[in-house]
Amino acid sequence: MNPLECAAVPADPATLILVWLLVAVGAALQGAAGFGMALIAAPPLMLIAPEFIPGPLIAAGIILTGLVAYRDRAHIDYSGIRPALGGRALGTALAALFLAAASPQSFDLAFGLLVLLGVALSLRGLRFRVTSISAATAGLVSGLMGTISSIGGPPMALLYQHEGAARLRATLAGYFVLGVVFSLAALYAVGRFGWAELKLALVLSPAMLAGYFLAGPLQNRLSEKMIRPVVLSLSFISALWVIVRAL
Repeated sequence: MNPLECAAVPADPATLILVWLLVAVGAALQGAAGFGMALIAAPPLMLIAPEFIPGPLIAAGIILTGLVAYRDRAHIDYSGIRPALGGRALGTALAALFLAAASPQSFDLAFGLLVLLGVALSLRGLRFRVTSISAATAGLVSGLMGTISSIGGPPMALLYQHEGAARLRATLAGYFVLGVVFSLAALYAVGRFGWAELKLALVLSPAMLAGYFLAGPLQNRLSEKMIRPVVLSLSFISALWVIVRAL
């Protein structure tokens, strides 16, 4: 997409309301649990309003992650963020090379497969020690997935899933605040992020803010056992539909 194009905001009010609802619910989930906004919002957005994927959703997410990182800043694991960002830079570069050459069909197929990978990573009960190597590896996979599909949370969440809810939530937020800058730079370099996408990101901003303010009550009332099956089921079904459509 030409960066100088006008933003193609959905003309149908019902579609726009649905987009806001999906992003707000996803943002509330991420604000409460540490990740999940893109998992719940990106697959259906790819079907009903693909213009929001990946750049606008990634850019709008900075609002949410910035607020969560500031709120929970005392729990951020900076020793893990540094190598993870190094891995993210490499993964982002690899993703940019793919996007520069990808056809719309191959992009849809890669998107669907990466969402399925994200679901699989979330379902796995593996336990990893947080080291420089494991953090860099998680960052690399996260950068690859996040730049192509907007879904970069599962690899880092898998690494920190046994570190405590506050540390997971804060560290992932701090990582995303800095890491998504790499992804947006890569998307800009290959012509997939510009003024049009920035305007679409601003369209999503109210929903991101609404999700952040809903995260507090959600964090106190809902356990991970209640929300994970819904999120993963929705993502799995949506990803399969995108793959079928691409084929």
